[in-house]
Amino acid sequence: MASSRFLLLLSFLILISSSTPTPTPTPTSTITIPLSAPSSTKLIISSKNPWGALNHLASLSLSRAHHIKSPKTKFSLLKTPLFPRSYGGYSISLNFGTPPQTTKFVMDTGSSLVWFPCTSRYLCSRCDFPNIEVTGIPTFIPKQSSSSNLIGCKNHKCSWLFGPKVQSKCQECDPTTQNCTQSCPPYVIQYGSGSTAGLLLSETLDFPDKKTIPGFLVGCSLFSIRQPEGIAGFGRSPESLPSQLGLKKFSYCLVSHAFDDTPASSDLVLDTGSGSDDTKTPGLRYTPFQKNPTAAFRDYYYVLLRNIVIGDTHVKVPYKFLVPGSDGNGGTIVDSGTTFTFMEKPVYELVAKEFEKQVAHYTVATEVQNQTGLRPCFNISGEKSVSVPEFIFHFKGGAKMALPLANYFSFVDSGVICLTIVSDNMSGSGIGGGPAIILGNYQQRNFHVEFDLKNERFGFKQQNCVS
Repeated sequence: MASSRFLLLLSFLILISSSTPTPTPTPTSTITIPLSAPSSTKLIISSKNPWGALNHLASLSLSRAHHIKSPKTKFSLLKTPLFPRSYGGYSISLNFGTPPQTTKFVMDTGSSLVWFPCTSRYLCSRCDFPNIEVTGIPTFIPKQSSSSNLIGCKNHKCSWLFGPKVQSKCQECDPTTQNCTQSCPPYVIQYGSGSTAGLLLSETLDFPDKKTIPGFLVGCSLFSIRQPEGIAGFGRSPESLPSQLGLKKFSYCLVSHAFDDTPASSDLVLDTGSGSDDTKTPGLRYTPFQKNPTAAFRDYYYVLLRNIVIGDTHVKVPYKFLVPGSDGNGGTIVDSGTTFTFMEKPVYELVAKEFEKQVAHYTVATEVQNQTGLRPCFNISGEKSVSVPEFIFHFKGGAKMALPLANYFSFVDSGVICLTIVSDNMSGSGIGGGPAIILGNYQQRNFHVEFDLKNERFGFKQQNCVS
């Protein structure tokens, strides 16, 4: 194991060129980066087997939930376009290096490290997604950037990922001096749907014509599984993009997508704050962020869900699923990296059965349920209009998120609609540990959402997100 790490580090060092000083950034106000979107809101996927493709997306959402619930470990305003991807996420383009190299990243509020596919030797296993050429995945080339540097083992940024005890692993460093050429250990990160591994770099993040941020910690991934693009972590740890940029808030509006990579987009807005610290965005309803008492889940954005309302019925969700307990289990998080909203089995069954009760005037599409992994599904062929009850999340502070119909019931076949929420299929309580509800990006579509980090609150309002 030690020899393989040595060879990895040696080959990597050969690819990295020496660094040069980076110019001091100058003040600026706004930058735009696009988030992607197709024109169709219909949940039909370009595939010879659309039901199988939907089953795959539902499985990815469930795998993501498994991981989240059991994890291992001055400018003022920036905008960047945010694009939906065929594999269920939304991506942005960022420029790293000197001169800048443009790389795509999936925006992920459920993790923190920012990393890109790196070097000409980058390998991605099982990256057989629609519109993805595995052999043609764009990669960052460190040797073409004069600002690329490996993070040293004694660099305080190394401890962001590995903790303060990482310096005990710096065995090649002279304890009597601060100068050390040993690199920070290789990282391995699990995402539920896949993983990535590589080495940490110090690089320059460049926003065209606006800002350059020197010394940004970024992962140079040499190998990944099911991760065809880099990931921009927007979580709550020090290595995340919001933390490194010192953002006071960030917001986005996810356009509707049909997993077809159609190049429509909306804006991801990064804000370091101007004016009053407690200024609320007009029209937004706010609910405070919650704290999880255990360290394992502190990377996530928890909100307190008070109630779920279907039609005129208040679903009686047990309190232990709504609020994190002393063991860290329970509660609701907002996660842009999950496609379909996840609910712990007991919560999901209450919701599914209430819909089955209130939509009993349609025939259950059992075959589609079995093929897609979604439930309940109803056959509405021949109907001139669709009658489905409202679906509303009630949060602490009185904020209510009434989902548009397309955000929770979608066409998956001619004449069939399905509830786009997933759960574990095991009997009993399902997946143990962590958040009981994960609000995915499919349910966030066409909402302007704001993560107010300064004031510890989550805001939202319904709106058309197409630029």
